[in-house]
Amino acid sequence: MTNNFSRRNFLQSGALAAAAGVASSAVPTLAQPTAAAGKPSPIHLGLASYTFRNFTRDQMIGYMKQLNLTDLNAKDVKDHLPMDPTEETKACADYAANGIKLHAAGTIYFPKDEDEDIRSKFEYCKRAGISVIVAGDPAPEVLPRIEKFVKEYDIRLAIHNHGPEDKIWHSPMDVLKAVEKYDARIGCCIDIGHTVRAGTDVVKAIHAVGPRLYNMHAKDLTSFTSKESQVTVGDGIMPIREIFEALIAIKYKGFVDLEYEVHGDDPMPGVIGSFSYMRGVLVGMGYVNHA
Repeated sequence: MTNNFSRRNFLQSGALAAAAGVASSAVPTLAQPTAAAGKPSPIHLGLASYTFRNFTRDQMIGYMKQLNLTDLNAKDVKDHLPMDPTEETKACADYAANGIKLHAAGTIYFPKDEDEDIRSKFEYCKRAGISVIVAGDPAPEVLPRIEKFVKEYDIRLAIHNHGPEDKIWHSPMDVLKAVEKYDARIGCCIDIGHTVRAGTDVVKAIHAVGPRLYNMHAKDLTSFTSKESQVTVGDGIMPIREIFEALIAIKYKGFVDLEYEVHGDDPMPGVIGSFSYMRGVLVGMGYVNHA
């Protein structure tokens, strides 16, 4: 699979300068291209807070404003969305005050087959008004217990595949096989980078998972066999346009959350470039991307 949509077709010189390291104060809207005409985008772009794992909540909020982003997949890292109820309440208030909506939380881990531990994770998301838990490692034998809480709380569980290194969930197809017999609110978070590294065609996986796809983590690679080859979205070989087309075909209503895992101490150039590229692809498809 190759990505034939060239970055230079839509990136403005300002965005290129930002990606090269222009001061963040100079780039409040560079990551958002515009189109003279087009339909509203059916693809909703968000941010995985792990991207800014080395930065505080206040810093991340500032970066999201520069990126013109309002939708966050939050994680209990730094002070982004603490598990402590009091601190979580403060975080939610900060997000609300800045117009940021929490649509998912994760990855969240379920190491114990115990009601108390599982309930604590669902209460965590309920307090924040979050409708999707991105689950990192639930063992198949724990799923029957988790299903009880999915039904009680009406919160969807999206199991995140972690590629060939994962003991269980290599690919979305592994997740799909395991969850098909459970409540329909138990499904997948497709990490597109880990998916291709597992040898799975990500576009086919999207079609196969279909209505059980509840979240997506977006990234790009220059090699589908190397975890270390992650780059700014658009600089690799990930078929981003084909992925968007597949999501539109299955009528996906969730978010495509950028999870930029490289350059942890200076992620903004790559983050700006990634959103510029994804938004530019949508403009090239005839959409006005409002996300």
